[in-house]
Amino acid sequence: MFLIMKLDGHYILYAFIGIWLFISPMAFNTVWAKDFIVVIDAGHGGKDPGAVGKISKEKDINLKVALKLGDRIKKNCQDVKVVYTRDKDVFIPLDRRAQIANEAKADLFISIHTNSVASPKTVKGTSTWTLGLARSDANLAVAKRENSVIMYEGDYQTRYAGFNPDSSESYIIFEFIQDQYMSQSVRLASLVQQHFKGTCKRGDRGVHQAGFLVLKNTAMPGILVELGFISTPEEERYLNTEAGANNLANGIYCAFLNYKEEQQAQSASIISVFDEVKEQPKEQPKELPKEQLKEPLKPSTPVVATNEIIFKVQILTASSVLNKNDKRFKGLKDVDYYKDGKIYKYTYGASADYNEVLKTRRRLAGNFKGAFVVAFKNGKRIDTNKAIEEFKKKRNK
Repeated sequence: MFLIMKLDGHYILYAFIGIWLFISPMAFNTVWAKDFIVVIDAGHGGKDPGAVGKISKEKDINLKVALKLGDRIKKNCQDVKVVYTRDKDVFIPLDRRAQIANEAKADLFISIHTNSVASPKTVKGTSTWTLGLARSDANLAVAKRENSVIMYEGDYQTRYAGFNPDSSESYIIFEFIQDQYMSQSVRLASLVQQHFKGTCKRGDRGVHQAGFLVLKNTAMPGILVELGFISTPEEERYLNTEAGANNLANGIYCAFLNYKEEQQAQSASIISVFDEVKEQPKEQPKELPKEQLKEPLKPSTPVVATNEIIFKVQILTASSVLNKNDKRFKGLKDVDYYKDGKIYKYTYGASADYNEVLKTRRRLAGNFKGAFVVAFKNGKRIDTNKAIEEFKKKRNK
């Protein structure tokens, strides 16, 4: 809560800001941190193979996708620091993985795994998990399998306070965990599943909660991704192809970009509070810099109130309005933008046909690797996944 008063042409912010900073250290760190730090955790490793298929081991699939994800982030996000819990085939205890993330003061924790079922039935699809109490036997089974890693540690009963990964009773502790990062974790998990389904064209098994030890002790938003089922021959073959690993890594990467963009927008809104209370000097006429004399972009023309969904490709964001010939557009013409808080988001193309816009995104992928499809209705940004579902329903009528 803030109290701002104007006195002699100056703005004064009272002590409420000090109280707010005291009780909100997480918000303060988000605003002022120099780099965004993401920890990428390739599940299993070394003496722990994870799930074993007919032609491969889970630990190798996880590591391959983790490294590809990290490479994409390093190449395209200069303000992001990537930390791996492992970048080779070694065994890392579960509690050490969380410790690595905490010591790095990470903003995000992404643990990558591959699913498996013991039954002979064929199961396909991706899923993403957050910390919580498993509400079904199937969810509990996934947590039990991932937590069984601790049994490779000789002193696991001491290190994990008597936790038995095979005992359902041990998981009651997760019912009492108050995860302050739950909403952020669920948001990231939802974005991952949206891109697995939409960008990667993989089966969507949804977002779930379960008691994962690797997420329990991490002091930041975190998710556990299941790339597919190594127990299903068709999916195992796909997971072991270069194209498959690249596709899945790209899906997580696109979700990461969306998540980070949203966090930056929230941070920008916090910073704006500080900007408002700075001393406001009297306006003096100034000669505009030459670069500002160039014609700036105009915002996208609002869609008239017709209830028609319009799809566009979002290519980049900036903190100010860019000129039409800005080098960041890489020669692209007819770029539009819309404003979200203090952030300007730039788009290209516009159509009510999702398939056409998807083709546009694919054409732009070479120059704008983080490009993704966004949707608008009555001039306002709406959930893209729901927009795609509505588009498909209308097309199938």
